[in-house]
Amino acid sequence: MSAPAAPGRLRPPAFPANWPARLAWAGLVIYTIYATSVLDVTLARFIAGLGNAGHFLSRMFPPNMAPDKLALIYTGMVESLQIAVLATFAGVLLSLPLGLAAARNLAPVAVYGPARAFIAICRSFHPVIVAILFVKAVGFGALAGVLALIVATMGFVAKLFAEVVEEMNPKQVEAVRATAAPFLNVLIMAVFPQVMARFVGLTVYQFDSNLRNSTMVGIVGGGGIGAPLFTAYQRFDYDVVLTILIIIVALIMLCELVSGRVRRIFQ
Repeated sequence: MSAPAAPGRLRPPAFPANWPARLAWAGLVIYTIYATSVLDVTLARFIAGLGNAGHFLSRMFPPNMAPDKLALIYTGMVESLQIAVLATFAGVLLSLPLGLAAARNLAPVAVYGPARAFIAICRSFHPVIVAILFVKAVGFGALAGVLALIVATMGFVAKLFAEVVEEMNPKQVEAVRATAAPFLNVLIMAVFPQVMARFVGLTVYQFDSNLRNSTMVGIVGGGGIGAPLFTAYQRFDYDVVLTILIIIVALIMLCELVSGRVRRIFQ
């Protein structure tokens, strides 16, 4: 049994109060209330929106399966898939050296500093904003969408790949360096065997993301299924909108199954 506390002395609480965390939560609650009032987020508007959403969804059924509509949707989906494949392939190829340059345990300060800054710039803008810039630069079409998604791929894959390289076991790298091997051999013999499985996983995930984003960049003129989707919405052809959404969801689920098998192969 523990000795009794000395007279006149108080035992410290079992769970001391974390006042910084309490203040942070209180500040978050206060700011949430303030932002809700400024943005006019009210329960009445939400309830009214439920009725409008129900009316909108009722106009979407049944989906339009007319042959001419399906042919147009097929063309757009094939283009979206091509955009996603090209953007993922080119973006991943550029992300590999960029991620190595941004790793603090491999590159000197003069290299990983600018590399980190460039990655941050690529991640600073949404793909739709980048797509608008490329549409103004190269015109409407798939090229603008591919270039926008390449930038998005570099911002995501290069950053996470650099973090994966920084978390690897340094002993293998030191062992290969002790043999006076050149830097390329260090990468092949010590770095890539440790990080390649994670890199493949990042690549597969980014392909899924690019396939979804190809729809959004198409809305602003970047090619793909986004243009027919936006046109159908503007024409109030909500049954066509539902058909496009169903096909997009089915394609994403199919790609998810394929990507899961690919990840298991490289594990």
